[in-house]
Amino acid sequence: MVEPEVGKKIRLVRVPPFVKTAEAMPMLRSSDFLEFGQEGIVIDRRPANYWAIRFKQGAYLIDGNDLEACS
Repeated sequence: MVEPEVGKKIRLVRVPPFVKTAEAMPMLRSSDFLEFGQEGIVIDRRPANYWAIRFKQGAYLIDGNDLEACS
């Protein structure tokens, strides 16, 4: 995966079974609402190669291995 930049578009290449919200009080949610190829905006980087991504449904923490930069 190419290192994404904050504010840039990113694409989901693998949908994990569960995602954690990137909120002050994080919650674990089923990822049924996310789709393969869905695009979002990078908010920031978190420890252990996790990225906070803003999708149309909200902000979620996604593993960097599940993402690719949009061209």
